[in-house]
Amino acid sequence: MTATPAATWEYDGYHPAEERLRESLCTLGNGYFATRGALPECAADDVHYPGTYAAGCYNRLTSTVAGREVENEDMVNLPDWLPLRFRLPGGAWLTPDTAPVLSHRQVVHLDPGLLERTTRYALAGHGVLSVRQLRLVHMADPHLAALRTEFGVEGDAVDLEVEAALDGGVTNAGVPRYRQLAGRHLTHVHTGEAAPGTVWLRCRTRTSDIRVGLASRVTADVPVTPGSRDLCATQRLTLRLAPGRTAAVDKTVALHTSRDPAISDPLQAAVDRVRAAPGFTELLRTHRTAWAQLWRRARVDVPGEAGAILRLHLFHVLMTLSPHTADLDVGVPARGLHGEAYRGHVFWDELFVLPYLNLHFPEVSRALLHYRHRRLERARAAARAIGRRGALYPWQSGSDGREETQRLHLNPRSGRWLPDHSHLQYHVGSAIAYNVWRYCEASGDAEFLHTKGAETLLQIARFWADSAVWDDRLGRHRIRGVVGPDEYHDAYPGAPGPGLDDNAYTNVTAAWVLTRTLQVLRDLPEPRRRELVERTDLDDGELQQWEDVSRTLHIPFHGGVISQFEGYGDLAELDWAGYRERYGDIRRLDRILEAEGDTVNRYQASKQADVLMLGYLFSPAELRSLFERLGHRLDDDTWRRTVDHYLARTSHGSTLSGLVHGWVLARARRAEAWTYVQEALKGDVADLQGGTTGEGIHLGAMAGTLDLVQRGLTGLETRSGALWLDPVPLPELSSYGFSLRYQGHWGVRLSLEHECLEIAVPPSGPLPIDVRLPDRTVRVRPGDTCRLALADGAQPGSG
Repeated sequence: MTATPAATWEYDGYHPAEERLRESLCTLGNGYFATRGALPECAADDVHYPGTYAAGCYNRLTSTVAGREVENEDMVNLPDWLPLRFRLPGGAWLTPDTAPVLSHRQVVHLDPGLLERTTRYALAGHGVLSVRQLRLVHMADPHLAALRTEFGVEGDAVDLEVEAALDGGVTNAGVPRYRQLAGRHLTHVHTGEAAPGTVWLRCRTRTSDIRVGLASRVTADVPVTPGSRDLCATQRLTLRLAPGRTAAVDKTVALHTSRDPAISDPLQAAVDRVRAAPGFTELLRTHRTAWAQLWRRARVDVPGEAGAILRLHLFHVLMTLSPHTADLDVGVPARGLHGEAYRGHVFWDELFVLPYLNLHFPEVSRALLHYRHRRLERARAAARAIGRRGALYPWQSGSDGREETQRLHLNPRSGRWLPDHSHLQYHVGSAIAYNVWRYCEASGDAEFLHTKGAETLLQIARFWADSAVWDDRLGRHRIRGVVGPDEYHDAYPGAPGPGLDDNAYTNVTAAWVLTRTLQVLRDLPEPRRRELVERTDLDDGELQQWEDVSRTLHIPFHGGVISQFEGYGDLAELDWAGYRERYGDIRRLDRILEAEGDTVNRYQASKQADVLMLGYLFSPAELRSLFERLGHRLDDDTWRRTVDHYLARTSHGSTLSGLVHGWVLARARRAEAWTYVQEALKGDVADLQGGTTGEGIHLGAMAGTLDLVQRGLTGLETRSGALWLDPVPLPELSSYGFSLRYQGHWGVRLSLEHECLEIAVPPSGPLPIDVRLPDRTVRVRPGDTCRLALADGAQPGSG
């Protein structure tokens, strides 16, 4: 694998053990659907896993696991549009696993959103067959995809049989540890011919009853014969290949589902669309144009290897959450549209994704927040079910907002199915509230804040206030029975049930939600505030309770550091050196200890950042202010000791951990920050979690690395109607630039080089932008460029 600033991501040679990883990182998508980078001639097996996923298409099945009936909802692997296989007449179909491969190369061209593959097969007694393919999932028309295949021959002239197909016999089988679960989501598969050169396939999901329609048009310089086999619609042709000449086969596919707006029948819509689609050359032109527009709005310029990886990360973020997403009722799938890990569910990963999107595609952020607001009533029902007021959002969400977290999980080391208590991560509500507020601050979207945003904040705040229990002994409110971001700890050692008390991250963020919601309610226009009060039965007594709880939530400490939860300091210390010596990679320490008959609940050991997440969400000044409101002084020494304490006791079993630690260390302990930033950058491209990337990329970590440059290194905040900047010098990332969209200003350019910060505002109608640094405030008018020497002062000038 090589990464270059030339906007490509390349793999040379055929290595079966790497195929799943490559397929994930070579995925193409457009925000509506995505297709893994599998080879079109290869079917799903232990090496290859073709997969196509449409955002928000879920189905629910029941399985028998460990003697229990278990229901799971999955993002559905839709019919495979890719298949295109080839062979000599009467011979076996050629694949890299069955025929000699002389050379093989895959290149993702990031700028135009294209996947190119070239392979040379040795033909026994007939020379060499060369195969070159260009693949796109159309970024301008989200329902189209296309594949151009060019065949050539070296040596003797040969006939080549080619079969293109739409395959409706696929299952969800891309994650080995889920294979004991039911995975056949598609039913009622039918195929047919729509017109010469065009075939179709229709099916539906078993329980959610989503109807799916695909149509495929194959064009070549020879006749194309339609057919069917094994739940597949097929198109066959025979090419005469002569040395020095290339024969091309173009396959254009349209995909629709019954979830799409403005259609009647998904099959008819797919047939009509593929009929009207232009040829491959014109599709490529409009696809390139659409990608060019995305890059202009979102590009991050960083030199060297880090810049190449960041460009790849942005590519995968944009293909998962593009402007097309703004038309859909979907959330942020934690593993993108790249595979079946986490079953395609929506977690808190939007906490790491929306801050980046807010400043480039606020319409997408707004749509993702609409997904949460539409499920507000379901969240209120979940709160009522446990005897609470307000809204309890699920840790894992899918189609309708019910809790999708599995109640059992498999430890591959021990082979045992174990109880899963991660549904107790109620802090997901704080993440949603945080995103509502940050989106509105960045976009200036007062309409959303005053309506759906205020409703969402109010119900989340209400849940936290109703969850807080007064403790006379402490003279504090407490939140009991939860799980924090560190999923290793879900119970006290020997306790009869799950849950922990006073998780610091949970309590501090709950206090923030209460404080921020009170501010929003105070600032609402009076008529709107009256409407909201009437609809929610909000009274002054409840508001006073919120005020009290926001100042009195218990934050535990031990040994001069913030405790992850009450009692954390009483846990045993782990023999870290011993476990590293015995196991090497101990990222999944929980699985190691369980397989030994032990539990990580006994130890001061964390999977990922928990307390330190506070340093990721809040600037140092805001964090100090929060602790002061809660009656604690959080000085630099206390925070530094806290960082050191958890840094030594974290196994980084999540790709988000390196990101958060790098972000925090960039300000707290700069010399070590780059080690963790590199881990965040390479988490997926180097598959540091040991095989997980092949099951789907980690979207939160990818977007988070982009935001590390955008907000982490610049100290950028959008608050009080201004851009606040407090750049931190990180030698390894000392030069960077990006454009952003801020409250009606499109294409505001920020760049840092040689300790000079440059801000350029394109000509536009909106008012000037106030930029506030720790030691000065400047105003940049549309059409101007301001250069700020970080040590000396501003040098405004025309841009």
